[in-house]
Amino acid sequence: MIFIGIALLIAVGLALLISADAGSLVGLTQNQTAQLIPLLVILIVFAGGLFTRRRKASELLTSILLWVGIFGVAALTYAYRDEIVGVAGRVAGELQPGVAMVDAEQGTATFRRGIGGHFEINATVNGHTTPMIFDTGATAVVLTIADAKAAGIDTDNLRFTIPVSTANGTGRAARVNLARIEVGGIARKGIPAFVTEENALDTSLLGMTFLETLSRYSVTQNSLELAD
Repeated sequence: MIFIGIALLIAVGLALLISADAGSLVGLTQNQTAQLIPLLVILIVFAGGLFTRRRKASELLTSILLWVGIFGVAALTYAYRDEIVGVAGRVAGELQPGVAMVDAEQGTATFRRGIGGHFEINATVNGHTTPMIFDTGATAVVLTIADAKAAGIDTDNLRFTIPVSTANGTGRAARVNLARIEVGGIARKGIPAFVTEENALDTSLLGMTFLETLSRYSVTQNSLELAD
């Protein structure tokens, strides 16, 4: 009980210091400092257990340093949470090139270049996750017939009358409108697209009918950024 009372007194003292923006000493705003107070109180209460029984001086010092380290890591993690999320996103992008690193505030989605040199993108077409390749040379979003079926498109009634040139040579495609397509959190409805006939295309393409709806898209050596 004594340590709980001490913890509450410390919390009150910190609350008073917030008005002077004490958190700015370690790069925190007043709101961030206020949010750290409950964490500090919890750590103090747990740390109070260190003194409830007799301990050797070395054991006590080790325990104190351990709790100081835990609090320091927690404070730094909170203070740099945005940077940590960014780094985690980049790591995920390297391990899974099709997964976007999304910045909701900026309205951007960033993809890392895949091992094969292409920008692989996991798009969602009519609720189905569809792997695509970023291709500014494609005049439209192009789906393989397998991806079109998986997205719920009735491929049996399509008319493959439009000649197209693909990596596999010349083929034919049918024109469709996608009810919904989402790429890295950027969603569009009614996007014109093509569905290719069997064996005409190996991988679906994210082409210009989607890309031209963006405010911008930019390519650097290893990253692709799409801006809503």
